[in-house]
Parts: sequence; structure tokens; C-alpha cells
Amino acid sequence: MRFSIVTAFQPCDQLIALARAADELGYHAISVPDHVVDLEELETPYPYTPDGKRRWDIDAEWPDPWVLVGALAAVTTRVRFFTSVYVASMRNPFQVAKTVGTAAVLSGDRVALGVGIGWCREEFDLLGEDFRTRGKRTDEGLALMKALWQPGWTEFSGDFYTAPRMKMNPSPAAPIPIYVGGLSEIAFARAARHDGWVGDIYTIEEALGHARRLGEVRAEIGAEGDFSVITALSDAFLPEHFEAAEAGGITEVWTMPWAYYHGLDATLEQKLDGMKRFAADVIAPLAR
Repeated sequence: MRFSIVTAFQPCDQLIALARAADELGYHAISVPDHVVDLEELETPYPYTPDGKRRWDIDAEWPDPWVLVGALAAVTTRVRFFTSVYVASMRNPFQVAKTVGTAAVLSGDRVALGVGIGWCREEFDLLGEDFRTRGKRTDEGLALMKALWQPGWTEFSGDFYTAPRMKMNPSPAAPIPIYVGGLSEIAFARAARHDGWVGDIYTIEEALGHARRLGEVRAEIGAEGDFSVITALSDAFLPEHFEAAEAGGITEVWTMPWAYYHGLDATLEQKLDGMKRFAADVIAPLAR
């Protein structure tokens, strides 16, 4: 079982310290969220709360994910990074490929692209991208990015994007893992075609159900090889809870470990203390 630190809604001036602690304490990765702006008024409901309201305070900070990854990679040596999740279809895929590929090179291939199709129509409108075609454009954009990340000459022809013979340098030394977020059957199928799935907050039982379904979808298409199932668990506290999750197919849990000891509204000192205590109480026993 691997563990990742969630940076969502954390003050920017604390992120360097949290990343350094994660690197030193044996956490596997740091997750980085994505929103360009918070619009005051929305007609689009947020899909992950019962009432459709956003779960964060309007003053929450949303640093650019790849600028943040670059900054955190520069002060760490081991910990990995993934976006949770990046709405690639709100951007030009050539620019996304360049940004993510550069981050991979400069971090020593410590990044993964976690991608979702997005939920906020108004944010798409603001950036001038078509909300209705976002799923198809996500699929085609990912195929284009994977081609652009390969060394040498690339050509690409699709319904939305075309690339004449070109190179995009520098090229990552290793393939960049692609994780997919979402809870629909379409999202599960998209994840099965790539390297992993990024979930939301679930009970262990709910998460295991999603892991089973992902396994079924992968079997249906003949997918082989390593596959990451990354989610937060609302009722896992002890090593045996995480062992049960791992036995059922959960490979990584993303967490704010300070919440176990000090609550979500912890100071930076309490967050660092919580990370250290969780590493000793949970990560170390599971590693034995």
C-alpha cells in the first residue's frame, strides 16, 4: 500500500514544507488539484456532494498544477507527483504535452498525469473550449500527447487535432503514467485503457466495489500490466484497515494525515506532526 499527501486547499506558503516532509517520511506521492478560477455563481452543480455545492471555501488557493510540481520537484528527490485531476480538455493538448513533458524531464520522471473530463461548463466557456465534446477530445488529446512524448518525429491525425511531422523536445526518458478520474462506466473504460484510476472519498466497501469493477473492465478489453487504483478512504484508520483495502485492489490512498490527529484546520506545525505520526503508526507497520 502506498500513501499520497493531498495538497488541495492548502495555503501555498505551506506546500514546500509539506513536500519536503513527504519526501523525507516515505510518502509515495503528492497529489495536486486543478482549477483555473472559482466563479462566484455557477449553474453547473458540483458532482461530488449531495447538494451540488462546492466542498471548498471560496478563498481556497488553486496554484497552477505544473508550476507547483516544478517548484516541489526542485526541493525533493524521491517523492512523485500526480494531478487529481487535471482538466486537459480545457487546454490545447500541444501545450499540455509540452508542460507535462517538461515537468517529467526536470523532475527526473517523477510525474503522472491524472486527468478528468471536467464538470464545470462555465470554466470551459471562460477558456473557450467546447464542453459538449470534452470526453472525445480528452481521448484524442491523450493519444496525441503520448505520441508527442515519444522521441523522434511524430505525426498525428484525428477528428479534433492534427499534427504534421514534428518533434517536441525534451522527451521524457520514461513513459508518463496516465491516471483517469471519474465514476461513470465511460470513465472506468477510459481508465482501463491507461495506467490507473483516481477516485474521490469512499468507504472501504465502496472503494473495493470500484476496484472490482475496474478489474472487470480491464479484463473485458484484455488489459495487462500494473494498474494503479488511487482513492481516499473515509473509514480507514488502522494498518489492518489499509491492509484490507490493499487486498481488495486499492494500490494507493491519498490522505491528509494530520486530520487523524489534529483535524483539518491544523497549523503547519500540526500538519508536519501528523504526517510524522501517520508514517510511524501506519506506513511503517505496513512496510514490515
